[in-house]
Amino acid sequence: MPLYMDRHDLPEATAADVAQAHIRDLEIQDRYGVRYLTYWFDATTGNVFCLADAPSADAAEAVHRESHGLVAHTMIEVDGRIVSEFLGKVHEPWPGEPWVATAFRTILFTDMEGSTSLTQQHGDARALDIMRAHDRIVRDALQRHGGTEVDHAGDGIMASFVSVVKAVECAIATQRGVAQHNETAEIPFKVRIGITAGEPVTESDRIFGAAIQLAARICGCADGGQIFTSNVIRELCIGKGFSFVDRGPMPLKGFDEPVSIFEVAWQPT
Repeated sequence: MPLYMDRHDLPEATAADVAQAHIRDLEIQDRYGVRYLTYWFDATTGNVFCLADAPSADAAEAVHRESHGLVAHTMIEVDGRIVSEFLGKVHEPWPGEPWVATAFRTILFTDMEGSTSLTQQHGDARALDIMRAHDRIVRDALQRHGGTEVDHAGDGIMASFVSVVKAVECAIATQRGVAQHNETAEIPFKVRIGITAGEPVTESDRIFGAAIQLAARICGCADGGQIFTSNVIRELCIGKGFSFVDRGPMPLKGFDEPVSIFEVAWQPT
């Protein structure tokens, strides 16, 4: 059956309220051929995201409507593989267990600067060796900082993090790894990194759509060796020991207003 994720905006809800609503869903879901698998609840924002196997969006919505009346503000069909890559293993909460795991994720993009020129100058085989070095450095940093690789775009990697702090630490570790590699590399290279954060279902029609687009655009604004972030990353890292430089508002393709960009200051080890 198709897999659906919905979003509820419930600013007054508690973890206990959401757990009870989930129990009511489980009690009647068989009538509609639906199986509610799990949910995520952000107690700070009051946002709830539910994940369900259902024959249709209408069937999934009917369960909510009959069980507790909390109809979702939006619902989209999702790919189970993508859900797992962004949000991790699906946890099925024990019925009645207050569940407060958040679906908020930090999205990080890397992009190897001048990858096309490297291929033209050094040939496919040498360029592939450089790309492999990039992948090794980034994947090592992801493993050490709790990141999950979501996609590999040829000359860059997209990753997801539960922790904003770990994402920034991973970005710094990546740049330090590249700098260390370049000390002895026959052909040095540079990497730009973009970071932002968001929730899975907003105004977009795909999971983490707005966050993915923004992180990619921010990455594209950076030069090799730089780490650019959105303001939300800077704000969530206040007091965490990072230094941010205000690069001002920048116009980004696909966004109506200029976006405030901040650079993470880092030093080689």
